Amino acid sequence: MLNDLTATASGNWTGTKHMTEDTTRARVGFIGVGLMGHGMAKNILAKGFPLAVLGHRNRAPVEDLVARGATEVKSAAELAQASDIIVLCVTGAPQVEAVLRGENGILSTAKAGLHIVDTSTSEPTLTMALAAELEARGIFFCDSPLGGTPVQADEGTLSAMVGAQDAAFAVIEPVVAAYASRIVRV
Repeated sequence: MLNDLTATASGNWTGTKHMTEDTTRARVGFIGVGLMGHGMAKNILAKGFPLAVLGHRNRAPVEDLVARGATEVKSAAELAQASDIIVLCVTGAPQVEAVLRGENGILSTAKAGLHIVDTSTSEPTLTMALAAELEARGIFFCDSPLGGTPVQADEGTLSAMVGAQDAAFAVIEPVVAAYASRIVRV
């Protein structure tokens, strides 16, 4: 029996729970649905995770994901409220910092227990600083650079190198496995 339970953009659950299906899937948010991110997000949806995406000036990938069942949000702050796990697939350190700390950024509304998976090509010093800062708030910052191409992202066969605490890794692993066929803990 199919699961009729879905997450709204506000993070509330609507629909009917069916006891024969897993209705405890993490609500995933995604920022950066460009060349790599679109395929990754598509595979997260295909594995049955409720997905919210932050809109972007390139509307085609966003509209495709919404047509597949994703919800679009208008700000990173709104995404943080609607998500248990947020995947970042942005260009680099300045963009990571902007979506986290900027006006209406993730950290303006993030609550303890949120897991952030940074797949960007970021700077180690920023990654370590964010991990320490967020740990103090009960938020898990997981560094997870990628190996592969947009074709592999679309196929769900990327490689992911994941640096995360054991408990955090256990939470994010099913989401990472949706787009990566090879996961290496580092």
